[in-house]
Amino acid sequence: MAKQPVRVLVTGAAGQIGYALVPMIARGVMLGPDQPVILHMLDIPPAAEALNGVKMELVDAAFPLLKGVVATTDVIEGCTGVSIAIMVGGFPRKEGMERKDVMSKNVSIYKSQASALEQYAAPNCKVLVVANPANTNALILKEFAPSIPAKNITCLTRLDHNRALGQISERLNVQVSDVKNVIIWGNHSSTQYPDVNHATVKTLPGQRAVRGLVKDDEWLNGEFITTVQQRGAVIIKARKLSSALSAASSACDHIRDWVLGTPEGTWVSMGVYSDGSYNVPAGLIYSFPVTCKNGEWTIVQGLHIDQFSRKKLDLTAEELSAEKALAYSCLS
Repeated sequence: MAKQPVRVLVTGAAGQIGYALVPMIARGVMLGPDQPVILHMLDIPPAAEALNGVKMELVDAAFPLLKGVVATTDVIEGCTGVSIAIMVGGFPRKEGMERKDVMSKNVSIYKSQASALEQYAAPNCKVLVVANPANTNALILKEFAPSIPAKNITCLTRLDHNRALGQISERLNVQVSDVKNVIIWGNHSSTQYPDVNHATVKTLPGQRAVRGLVKDDEWLNGEFITTVQQRGAVIIKARKLSSALSAASSACDHIRDWVLGTPEGTWVSMGVYSDGSYNVPAGLIYSFPVTCKNGEWTIVQGLHIDQFSRKKLDLTAEELSAEKALAYSCLS
């Protein structure tokens, strides 16, 4: 029996990340090579013509798995019946803008989109927030979509996770697929903590610890961390545009692992609703190591956190608490 198509929403679909993301979804990169999809592409009215152009290209590409395209500037039409929502649209920070200005713009965007998802999306809709500030935008969305389970609202830190894997694979000159179990803790911002203390590399004798193979704690505790933290800014400097291809690819990875499961013995990083694990304040959307099975994520428990790591975990939690307070002040 052929599978029923899954309705997938991409907001900001006419933008850079959207343009890279929709063909990946239509090709089966996100949900598998046998899962038909109906794409819902939502953008703002000034982008309507560009959005229509993307729709034409999707038609022209003749993707066998693509069973329909809804291209719209109407938030209700965009959200109706969707089982997966990837929230790429947001208000970018412009020169001279204060953080509060950006936050208040995003609060109003996420408030209206959350309300539409709440009323019109499929009951067990899974949500991934990509637009920055991603963790706090996800928190606002959760606030205004109370019937969507908290565990179904996540934000993207898989891009940072993949960046960390890439840095280790380059440093050790190994295949990136042989490196696993790095962790991104905290906020998708420059306070995030890329942690390799539990990461391993597949070698001929078996799994070996990244720290033992790199043999350079100064690099791992210094330059490696800042490289991952600052990677987005470095790419903007090089491309004169922000990372779109890697963001789209990691959004696919995030949803694929969440829906189809993580390999045995492997965890990934996801921004999820904190339950107080690892002494991270409950009620923040915070990036943890997780495993996924049967469409559900579970925080990996019992990992040893050394003093160096503890400070890093607390620092990024403090930033998220301040962001949360700023966002809530914009609600009133």
